[in-house]
Amino acid sequence: MNAVSFGALLRGWRDRLDPADAGLPRSPKRRARGLRREELAQLAGLSVEYVLRLEQGRATNPSAQVVAAITRALQLSRTERDRLYRAAGLLPPQDGVVDNHVPAGIQRLCARLGDVPIGVFAADWTLLWWNDMWNALHGDPSTVPERERNLARMLFGGHPYLRPMRSAAGPEAFEVAIVGDLKEAVARYPGDAALAALISALRRTSASFDRLWGTVETATLTGEEKTITHPTLGEITVDCDVLAVPGADLRIVTYTAATGDPNAAKLDRLRTTGITASA
Repeated sequence: MNAVSFGALLRGWRDRLDPADAGLPRSPKRRARGLRREELAQLAGLSVEYVLRLEQGRATNPSAQVVAAITRALQLSRTERDRLYRAAGLLPPQDGVVDNHVPAGIQRLCARLGDVPIGVFAADWTLLWWNDMWNALHGDPSTVPERERNLARMLFGGHPYLRPMRSAAGPEAFEVAIVGDLKEAVARYPGDAALAALISALRRTSASFDRLWGTVETATLTGEEKTITHPTLGEITVDCDVLAVPGADLRIVTYTAATGDPNAAKLDRLRTTGITASA
């Protein structure tokens, strides 16, 4: 790792990112435009001490997962992302594999929709980005290891990071849709070793996944009505919509309820009270 270069890049890109573009409040008393070190740590899911050590060159050999998290937190372009990977002594993500890069414009768009629970997923259904309303509705994903923030692992592998939910289309509809969408991903990324390993592990450990993998046709996941069981507010029924990002192969998942609906009032309460997983 080129520690000096990595730290300099980290400080420079942290200083240029406006908190508002990252969905953070910007106090009028703030003197500097950029992110504070603790804000970067919060966005990347790292400790403040570790970010400090990275910037000072005292922490070497950050993992690819750490660099990917910093890349998303700093809203880097692909060119900047590749430069940060190389500064860390790592190969940048290669073409032909599932990309975990969330473009800055997508992050800014989602950050400005703070009233709506939003999660951004990669093509393999790994959760890459989420907002405070997502935390309030589902619980904070940062409390579980990054590897377990995959929707297929949650459904079939015994790694629940989402709260209990059911689909209006039937008890197995969600699982069928995820398997069909993963089949589409495998067709698009036949050389992705990590994706192949995910499918292999789930077929080996989950009889339900293995059965569906052998019977379900490829399909693209779309929205449907879901009911989520919240520990404080009880059942919340919402419209779950899945929006595709052209050119990025990402899925933006949103939850909304019609104005005047009792479920919209529950979402309003989540927003105003900030009820989180700790509640």
